[in-house]
Amino acid sequence: MENQTTNFIDLASTTEFDYGDSTPCPGTEEKHFAAQLLPPLYSLVVIFGLTGNLLVVLILVKYKRLKSMTDIYLLNLAISDLLFIFSLPFWAYYAAHDWIFGDALCKMLSGVYLLGFYSGIFFIILLTLDRYLAIVHAVFALKARTVTYGLLTSTVTWAVALFASVPGIIFHRTQKENSRYTCSAHYPPEQREVWKQFLTLKMNILGLVIPMLIMICSYAQIIKTLLQCRNEKKHKAVRLIFIIMIVYLVFWAPYNICILLRDFQGTFSITTCEGGSQLHKATQVTETISMVHCCINPVIYAFAGEKFRKYLRAFFRKQIAVHFSKYCPVFYVDPAERASSTYTQSTGEQEVSAAL
Repeated sequence: MENQTTNFIDLASTTEFDYGDSTPCPGTEEKHFAAQLLPPLYSLVVIFGLTGNLLVVLILVKYKRLKSMTDIYLLNLAISDLLFIFSLPFWAYYAAHDWIFGDALCKMLSGVYLLGFYSGIFFIILLTLDRYLAIVHAVFALKARTVTYGLLTSTVTWAVALFASVPGIIFHRTQKENSRYTCSAHYPPEQREVWKQFLTLKMNILGLVIPMLIMICSYAQIIKTLLQCRNEKKHKAVRLIFIIMIVYLVFWAPYNICILLRDFQGTFSITTCEGGSQLHKATQVTETISMVHCCINPVIYAFAGEKFRKYLRAFFRKQIAVHFSKYCPVFYVDPAERASSTYTQSTGEQEVSAAL
């Protein structure tokens, strides 16, 4: 092996990389760090991510009724985030303890995690292209942005995401290492470095490089189009576009850079146990930060829309406030006020505000 310092005891990593076949560096400090840091952070991601994405699913199905391509993509993005979140309680337990869930769940949860990861990124790309068509090619979008095409492209996207997740399902397995059971990726010894580096490059290309290129090119044209049109909401739309790009870069770039450095340590001249240990801690922290993106997605792609906020207010008024008003008068809403807050769904799907 080119650089023996790349091999650490598996520290509850949920990605496609192997730390467990040999351990020249002890790794106990990293394990202690992971046991303290990851469970509470994973728990917060589960709470907020589950709440936000379930609300998105509820609003889309109950109120918007999936009448546009954008609705289809938003629903699939929320489902991707929910898949991602579903595996986190198991990884949170594993960060502080041994893997006790068996080999079948090790493979299944690794696959679910990766499927949620890749599908989430792919649906963000589709939402970007959806905005691009709606604003830059509005006439063509009338024919292209249909529910049928939305369902078709979503099906293809799930198939591609599943294919990208296959190596994680195949290589992950349970194994006893240094008196503890782990769930990690184990590659064929003669191809270990090749597989590890290939999958790292795949994650960087699919998870960062391609999405950022598509976002930059698409949003550059979107901004150019918005600045040329006379729309009182164009400045708000431009700000939202910059927020989308910056948030994606802030949450995902550090993690992708860390895993690239971690699995190409020899290339970047990281040759000491101390350097590898610090890099592994940075990977754990940045991976957790990247997970927070699934909590931000509902805010950026759904709740930031004016109509979506109206539906959300209607839901809380009609469902939550009415029930709580029986026990607490502060939640009481006058029936006349509830009636005045009703509205019908706008058919102006091609407007800039609807597209954003």
